[in-house]
Amino acid sequence: MYSAIASRTREIATLRAMGFSSGPVVISVIVESLAVSLIGGAIGAGIAYLAFNGYEASTLNWATFSQVTFKFAVTKGLLIQAIIWASVIGIIGGLFPAVRAARLPIASALRET
Repeated sequence: MYSAIASRTREIATLRAMGFSSGPVVISVIVESLAVSLIGGAIGAGIAYLAFNGYEASTLNWATFSQVTFKFAVTKGLLIQAIIWASVIGIIGGLFPAVRAARLPIASALRET
């Protein structure tokens, strides 16, 4: 998000010069961060479900020749929990770049290339 904000410094400064206060700038950056994290969380949850649901693994102790076998179960609750965590991380990850974008001085941000 820091690089996304850095690449759009002029656009954010233009919005601020047109009269938008820092509140809408912060909200827009956080919403963008949340959208990206939701998309990433959904893709990750889908890959985890396809790759690991029903996968069986086992371990073997060569000293005692005992074996432990277990089967992964990716449930709906786990997928929802993963997407919620992705959302929380996205909001927290977007908060600091959002505050930075809102605090940029308008005149100096308009001069950046």
